[in-house]
Amino acid sequence: MTGGAGFIGSNFIHYWLERCPEDQILNLDILSYAGNKDNLKVVEDKSNYEFVQGDIKDASLVKGLVGDVDLIVNFAAETHVDRSIEEAKSFIQTNVEGTWVLLEAAKEKGIRFHHISTDEVFGSLDFSDPPFSEKTPYDPRSPYSASKAAADHLVRAYHHTFGLPITISNCSNNYGPYQHPEKLIPLFVTNLIEGKPVPVYGKGRNIRDWIHVQDHNKGVEKIIKSGKIGETYCLGGGKELSNLEITHKILDLLGASEESIEYVTDRPGHDLRYAIDYSKAKEELAWQPEKDFEQGLAETIAWYQENPDWWRKLKK
Repeated sequence: MTGGAGFIGSNFIHYWLERCPEDQILNLDILSYAGNKDNLKVVEDKSNYEFVQGDIKDASLVKGLVGDVDLIVNFAAETHVDRSIEEAKSFIQTNVEGTWVLLEAAKEKGIRFHHISTDEVFGSLDFSDPPFSEKTPYDPRSPYSASKAAADHLVRAYHHTFGLPITISNCSNNYGPYQHPEKLIPLFVTNLIEGKPVPVYGKGRNIRDWIHVQDHNKGVEKIIKSGKIGETYCLGGGKELSNLEITHKILDLLGASEESIEYVTDRPGHDLRYAIDYSKAKEELAWQPEKDFEQGLAETIAWYQENPDWWRKLKK
């Protein structure tokens, strides 16, 4: 797998090794700012886990690693929208070129390929629009989402042109342990722990569909084991909240007042709303999100409270 030192990827490794202890996992990660080997301390000595630091754009490295691999799960990606607005080049290189390098290696060996994508490729919904589904046309609106959309199209092209056995999952906003503190929930939680304000874009009316990272990884497992080759599956949390609503939930759980909110200039091209219709995954894979959001949020906050050494060095 790739990108296994990041937030979702590291959680996936923990999940998979616990569920399938007989499997071998090879984790290729460049350890960019979002990749953190500390996420994997509890598994680094396991005999069925191997870590390789390297770039998915390095074709010779990738080709040399896939010899005994029977499945590639591609978590590797540049993911932060704000960073993509400031500097898009690395997003195009990693998310598009890197995916192409992996696909070439998979094609040469005939390796099953699962690609992790995002609901942001579908663009933005109005308040009254139906949720995104596998049939929603792509309409990316940031350099990040455009790069992920391009990668999705490449993956499908390699299936249709070369017969590569692929699947794709598009998920909504993840939350949980090991998430980099530049993201909304960990940023707000750690800021409040440090006595700092929480920056809310605009009026905080933008809506996101939240899914616990464990539910996401359960969905990925279902797709890998039971999904139809060539198909895409949307994985959502079924929990739509405005940024201001989630801010108030975090404030309440940490006993902070509304005075901690700092309204800041809105992000350029900020998508209004994301929501996912996961009925295909429910019907075909018997998957649906299980984690109650309020419980999951409380557990996530507790994790950041209990692990300040993990996140403080990432905020420097």
